[in-house]
Amino acid sequence: MEFFAIARIHTNAEGLRRITMDRLPQFSPSIERLVTVHDDDHARAWTVWGEFDIVRLPVTGGVRFVLTDCANALTWSLTTGHPPQPDAVTVHATINRPEQDPEFVETIEGFVEEWREALEREFG
Repeated sequence: MEFFAIARIHTNAEGLRRITMDRLPQFSPSIERLVTVHDDDHARAWTVWGEFDIVRLPVTGGVRFVLTDCANALTWSLTTGHPPQPDAVTVHATINRPEQDPEFVETIEGFVEEWREALEREFG
């Protein structure tokens, strides 16, 4: 399943890549607390879905975060400079299931919206 939101802000890939592990709870209340921060790219966090390892990766136009030990393989990317809105930031999340419990889907939709709102506060 895929989930999208558009943050109407102006930043670049480097600006998005400044979102490091230690800052994740500031951007998403769904990431309730950091258990361990190993470095800017690796952490363990307690989330609304449980405790997971998170890896941060630079990607074209921004940054991607991956819950590496999540059964649903949740990832989310923050990118800019691409169509259809190259002057905004796309928040894109995926899970590895074509269907999922509606309540779980709602939590991911809320998560994506948290990121959109936080990006607009941070960079707006």
